[in-house]
Amino acid sequence: MKRLHVHVSVDDLTASIRFYSALFGAEPTAVKRDYAKWMLDDPRVNFAISARGGQAGVDHLGIEVETNEELKEVYGCLQQAERPVLEEGATTCCYAESEKAWTSDPQGLLWETFRTTGESTIYGGDVALAGFRASAVNGEPSACCGAKPAPVIEAACCSGSQND
Repeated sequence: MKRLHVHVSVDDLTASIRFYSALFGAEPTAVKRDYAKWMLDDPRVNFAISARGGQAGVDHLGIEVETNEELKEVYGCLQQAERPVLEEGATTCCYAESEKAWTSDPQGLLWETFRTTGESTIYGGDVALAGFRASAVNGEPSACCGAKPAPVIEAACCSGSQND
């Protein structure tokens, strides 16, 4: 079953955790020094926040899947959307191991499609999504968006300053 993913950059993680815990009526399922996540069933959403230096606000949206078959289905939908796609493949991001790809809507809002395969003790690396976002607005991938780019270790893979 698929789940909507929303990632918001925040200025004050502690205050934001209090706010979203009250809003959702639930404590986060994961809390790190710069990150928190709620895996909600009503509504079915993976809602994450991070304080990693990005501009406050919606960082990116996504679709999380549970199986490889669902991932193939969503990847097919990405191709049908006729937008540039950055297939990141197996990666570590947001304290999780996952298989993922990125695209953006015509305005440059990033969409992540992914399947989580395990947990990680580190936030993870980063792909050059800032350049991808800019090129994707024009519907043309840039040179940074060819084969899987080398990650920048310990950079914010899910923060507004790098990729969203």
